[in-house]
Amino acid sequence: MKKRALMSPHRPARPAQTARQDRRTRHDRPARPGRSLWRLWSAALLAVLLGAVAACGSGSSGDDTASDASDASGAKSSGAFPAKVGTKFGTVTVESRPERVVALGWGDAETALALGVQPVGQSDWLDFGGDGVGPWAKGLYDESPQKIGTLEPEYEKIAALEPDLILDVKSSGDQTRYDTLSKIAPTIGVPKGGDQYKVSWQQQTELISTALGLADKGKQLTADNQKKFAAAAEAHPEFKDRTITIGSRTSAGWGAYVKGTDRVNFVQQLGFRNNPKVDAEAGSGFSVTVSEENLQMLDADLVVMSPIGVGAGKISADPLFKTLPAVKQGHSVVFDDPNISQAFATNSVLSVGYAIEKVVPLFADAVK
Repeated sequence: MKKRALMSPHRPARPAQTARQDRRTRHDRPARPGRSLWRLWSAALLAVLLGAVAACGSGSSGDDTASDASDASGAKSSGAFPAKVGTKFGTVTVESRPERVVALGWGDAETALALGVQPVGQSDWLDFGGDGVGPWAKGLYDESPQKIGTLEPEYEKIAALEPDLILDVKSSGDQTRYDTLSKIAPTIGVPKGGDQYKVSWQQQTELISTALGLADKGKQLTADNQKKFAAAAEAHPEFKDRTITIGSRTSAGWGAYVKGTDRVNFVQQLGFRNNPKVDAEAGSGFSVTVSEENLQMLDADLVVMSPIGVGAGKISADPLFKTLPAVKQGHSVVFDDPNISQAFATNSVLSVGYAIEKVVPLFADAVK
């Protein structure tokens, strides 16, 4: 897995305008809201975030008029063009079907691929290599996309691809990042309330499918996955209302994910409740760091841990981890298969089916 530099986001050089910028889409947005409040991240949290998204902090709430008429996800179109997509930054109107799409957000490329659209450029957040997607999306590209950076995308490289639409849906929600991207091409940013990657795969699918004029297909993909969740929950009533901790261990320390994030949303759809002790510590980010002195906070009816940049044995053999009551009773899962861990982390409309198939049996064995 790549090691990325630890630094605050900064204002990149302004990219050159492209002739394609206004050819296919029109971007109408209200007055720019206040700049997002960013702070330097700690090394320990950075490592945890590499397994999730590698960012934390607080974003501005955006203009209240941006999505007044939209639903919870911000999408406002049935799929026909012109398509209108509400975001925290305003409303993007896509006049005709985009031909050159760049996908930068966490899982945005996989979502486009699920809809039959092959981005010309994309970010590889989990360092899959190859086409930059997981095995559940293997073979969906006819031609490999240009790889773009994650936390600090190469704006000049993006501009050189001459996109007519940029997807940055599951992203930080940083104002400067959005402003820079929108100078290159109209950009679908985070929905209102979606800062710091707190965008569900359902929201992600709806926004992207709407922007691509494929809203009906997006709804069908979502419905298919919801049926899989419902079937798994029905088959395992023992999951209902059990508390669960979804955590990570890195070379820098321990962490746990909070409500409103993908991993937690996933297990909640199976019937679990997120560890209330973890949620009580939640801030604006999607995870909290956990000191060794406070490791008992991880205890729940089921404890699920992902190793990030370390071997699974770094968790399962840890003496302090072994003292957790759930671990002593056998109610813990430590992912030792990278494909399972990455599917669980990606949580795109493509990966969730694979994750349901693989992790549900592990959870069922551990809660017996």
